[in-house]
Amino acid sequence: MTNILFVAMGGAIGAVCRYLISIFMIQVFGTGFPFGTLLVNVLGSFVMGVIYALGQVSHVSPELKAMIGVGLLGALTTFSTFSNETLLLMQDGEWLKAGLNVVLNLTICLAVVYMGQQLVFSRV
Repeated sequence: MTNILFVAMGGAIGAVCRYLISIFMIQVFGTGFPFGTLLVNVLGSFVMGVIYALGQVSHVSPELKAMIGVGLLGALTTFSTFSNETLLLMQDGEWLKAGLNVVLNLTICLAVVYMGQQLVFSRV
């Protein structure tokens, strides 16, 4: 039961962060490209890399893993939003933007997961 509460707390924090980041990115860049989704995916990937690596080099409590890895990151980043936004761009005939969205999300997020891991591993 304790882990469920930690997941719920992390989820609440992640959902609010996602909302605020999305609103901010729309205000800065407009609605022509899903920069908000890209940013939360990049941030979430980096944090996932850090949490994973910390778990490999030291003890990370199951509660913290549940709160951050499942709750916060689960609410902050969603593949379904990425998929829907990409499909909408394709349906609007914005094939270049759709392709760019796929390439940027996958390559940047894989790179920052690696960077997050290396940040931790280089310190131990």
